[in-house]
Amino acid sequence: MRHLPGQPQDLPGNRAILAAYAARHFLFAVDAGVATLTLHRPERKNPLTFDSYAELRELFRALAHADDVKAVVITGSGGNFCSGGDVHDIIGPLTQLDMPGLLAFTRMTGDVVKAMRACPQPIVAAIDGICAGAGAMLALASDIRIGTARSKTAFLFTRVGLAGCDMGACALLPRVIGQGRAAELLYTGRSLAGAEAERWGWLNRLVEPEELAEAAQLFAAGLASGPTFAHGMTKKMLQQEWNMGVDEAIEAEAQAQAICMATNDFHRAYHAFVAKEKPQFEGD
Repeated sequence: MRHLPGQPQDLPGNRAILAAYAARHFLFAVDAGVATLTLHRPERKNPLTFDSYAELRELFRALAHADDVKAVVITGSGGNFCSGGDVHDIIGPLTQLDMPGLLAFTRMTGDVVKAMRACPQPIVAAIDGICAGAGAMLALASDIRIGTARSKTAFLFTRVGLAGCDMGACALLPRVIGQGRAAELLYTGRSLAGAEAERWGWLNRLVEPEELAEAAQLFAAGLASGPTFAHGMTKKMLQQEWNMGVDEAIEAEAQAQAICMATNDFHRAYHAFVAKEKPQFEGD
């Protein structure tokens, strides 16, 4: 496995431990199976840079091999989630690039979303304040979104003269909120406030700002204590079945479920049920 800054410990079989990973462009910590990734440029509402994009891509790729991470929380500091690509560090330099350079950049940003969808751990986005542009795409690439009434989500691409199809938005957003609502947001770039976002299904739930961090951590901890191999299979099927016919999807799920039935967690659940106890899952 490619080493990241901070040298995660390699294990046999292309596995790794990420607890010691020292992030360079955001905050990162692992506790009791939950990795918390905090975008941390609060003075500018946590924008992304070329370097943070690249590090996010490599970190989510590494998470596919991380034995010590069972769920992920992604959030921002200072009362905001992420304001998108940094105007000075990204938007300005992009106006100076030729077409091959621009394509290399847009492919890199798309690779972040690919890596988030491919990592087996469920990702919980904790959204407060501004969640815009590429920041909205990080939230969209997550599996669960918990937010506040004061959160404002906007896919701003048309506001800067670009199409609303950035980083997989046209594929992923209709899955979450439906085609018509997705079209409205992607054409207009308008903000979606917290209460409306919950009604539309963008947010799974609303909480008070002071409760957001704890709510996201508790949700992620519940996932981390569950049958994590099976969670990874669920995530894979949710991703793959979008492009399948019904018969193909049923067959894929038959194979996936048969694999899960061969795990120790399935047997633990059965014996716990017989003993009228709560199962203790170990993810194997």
